[in-house]
Amino acid sequence: MRIARYAAPSILALALSEAGTAPASAQGPVELSPPPAAKPAAKPAPKPAPPKPAATQAAVPAPPPAAPRREADLAYGAYQRGYYITAFAAATRRANEQKDVKAMTLLGELYANGLGVQRDDKKAAEWYRLAAERGDREAMFALAMLHFSGRTGAVDREQGAKLLAAAAKLGNAAAAYNLALLYIEGQLFPQDFARAAELFRSAAQLGNAEAQYALATLYKEGRGVPKDLVEAARLLAAASLADNTDAQVEYAIALFNGTGVAKNEHLAAILLAKAARKGNPIAQNRLANILAAGRGANPNPVQAIKWHIIAKAGGVSDIPLDTFVQQQPPDIRAAGEKAAKPWVDALKELRASRS
Repeated sequence: MRIARYAAPSILALALSEAGTAPASAQGPVELSPPPAAKPAAKPAPKPAPPKPAATQAAVPAPPPAAPRREADLAYGAYQRGYYITAFAAATRRANEQKDVKAMTLLGELYANGLGVQRDDKKAAEWYRLAAERGDREAMFALAMLHFSGRTGAVDREQGAKLLAAAAKLGNAAAAYNLALLYIEGQLFPQDFARAAELFRSAAQLGNAEAQYALATLYKEGRGVPKDLVEAARLLAAASLADNTDAQVEYAIALFNGTGVAKNEHLAAILLAKAARKGNPIAQNRLANILAAGRGANPNPVQAIKWHIIAKAGGVSDIPLDTFVQQQPPDIRAAGEKAAKPWVDALKELRASRS
């Protein structure tokens, strides 16, 4: 199990039930089936940005004079705008002269990602450690990720877990989310879904979309919490609003079927279309069924064929939809195949680049 570097939209698939993908009627679904079951998994930590030459930077006017207490804000502001050399200089001055913990954390981030300075994991860890020792929760979380990835030397999951626990206690949502994953994994700690649910809840209340999605799945399956489809739907709605793709798919299916929420096939179609355009094969398949049946959207056999072909290329087959396609006139089939081709070609190119 790998730990997520950031708690960004889109990543935990916690479908813990044994339900498979039910075949949809060739004339359209009576219900949309949930995504296939999968073991808890977190997506891997993204690779750091390629090192950028420290000597190159767009011309930046010198920041206006400011009181010392504003210097850390100037450093972070420069970082947000992409002026990494300016951010590095201001943060270095602030960390050395004022012992400012936020400046120390920012220096760790710059060194860790090679922004405005040559990437140096050792120096990144040193700055993160200095800030963590002074109680900075973001530094604790970042240092934990270095330990989990082995970028400080050997992988040290125990030290990483300790730092996650400390950061989570101080209110870092990403740390709470990742610590919950460790309780589900059951290797560093005994498997404890109730404790995982508590941590997911604390992160969800802070607006972490992945934690909202994960906690929704626990409520849906009754793992660590009482089974509650209404609460699951509420959490899926929150994560969906935050643009979590997995949540959009499952919330759309709940809306279509009226599971834990008032039935709304039209909104379900809108959400599935959004997730389909982002490349989710499950959403593409369910959208194809909706467009074939004209449930929640006007019937559109060309678009139904298009999304069915794209979903199949992404690994989601559907025999009843195959039958639906074969029943269409040749010109309709040709139009759907033509519409799908750019997507299928892009998928092939992506796979070729990864091989």
